[in-house]
Amino acid sequence: MKTAILAIILFCVMIFPHELGHYIAAKKLGVKVNEFAFGMGPVIWKKQKGETLHSIRLFPVGGFCAMEGEDEDSDEPRAFSNKKPWQKIVILAAGSFMNVVCAVVIMALVVGIIGFNTTTVDQVTDGSPAYEAGVNSGDRIISIDGDEIDEWADISQAISTSEGDSISMVVERNGEENTLDLTPVLNENGQYIIGITSDISHNPFKAVVEGAKATWNMTITMFDTLGQLFTGQLGADSLSGPVGMVQMVNQTSQYGFWYYGFLTALICINLAIINMLPLPALDGGRIIFVLYTMITGKQVSQKVEGTIHLVGLALLFGLMIYVTFNDITRIFAG
Repeated sequence: MKTAILAIILFCVMIFPHELGHYIAAKKLGVKVNEFAFGMGPVIWKKQKGETLHSIRLFPVGGFCAMEGEDEDSDEPRAFSNKKPWQKIVILAAGSFMNVVCAVVIMALVVGIIGFNTTTVDQVTDGSPAYEAGVNSGDRIISIDGDEIDEWADISQAISTSEGDSISMVVERNGEENTLDLTPVLNENGQYIIGITSDISHNPFKAVVEGAKATWNMTITMFDTLGQLFTGQLGADSLSGPVGMVQMVNQTSQYGFWYYGFLTALICINLAIINMLPLPALDGGRIIFVLYTMITGKQVSQKVEGTIHLVGLALLFGLMIYVTFNDITRIFAG
C-alpha cells in the first residue's frame, strides 16, 4: 500500500506540474484554455470558472491542459494556433520548465532536511595529519595549494589527488587566516585522508542553492545517458517504464526520504529533458514546427502536423509497451 501511494505521488509530481506550467503560460499569454484537469479518466468533480472548466478525475496520475486550437485550426482569435511563434514556444517550453522547478524544490527540501556539507571543520581525529598540523573544529577551509575552496567536494578532491604529497591549507579562524602544512595518509580503504569531518548545515537559503546544484548535476548525468543511448553504448533494454518506476519507488522508499526524494527529482528532470527532444508528439517536436514557420514563413497545416504527431505518439506507445515488457521480464527474472 505504501509503495502504491508513493508511486501515485511520483506520477502526480511528474505530470501535473508539467501541465500546470502549460496552463499558467497559456493564461498569461491570453490563450483560451477549455479545460484544466487534475488526474485522468472519468470526471468526479468539476467547476466552470470563466471560460475554463476545472476538473478532478478518477485516477490521480497527472492531468492535462486542453487549449483551444492546440491540435486543430480554430477561428477563435485567442486559440493557441493563432498565437505568435514566440508565444507558442514559451507555452510549449513552460511544462518542462515547471518540471525543473519541481526538481529544484524537491532537492532543496531534501538537502535542507538531511543537511549538507560546508567548508567548516566539525571534528578532527586525534593523531591524524590535521590534528598534528593544528587544525581545529570550527576552522573554515579557504584554499588548498592555492586553489580556492567553494564546497566540501573541493576539499575531498584536493586530498584524494595529492597522492600523499604535502599540501598547504589556508583556514580562517576567529577572523584571521592561518596557513597549515599537512600530509594526507591512506586509510584502510586505500583513500587519502587528513582526519577531518565537515560541519553540517540546514540553512534554508543555502539549501536552495545546493538543491539547484544537485539538479544541475542530475541534468548533466541525464544528457550523458541520452548520449550513450543515441551512440549505442546503452541499449533500449536499459530503459524503464511505469512498472520499472514503481519497482524503483519500492526499492528507494526502504532507504528513507532522501532516496525517494532524489528519485522523484531525477524523474522530473528526465521528463523535462525527454519532452524537449525534437521528436513528434513531444513538446520539443512541436517547437520544431514553430521554428520552421519562423524561419521559412510557411505554415504547416494543422492536419499535416497532427498526423505527424499521431505517428510519433504511436511510436512512443510502442516504445512504452517494449520497456514495460522488459520491466516485467526483469521482475520475474530477478
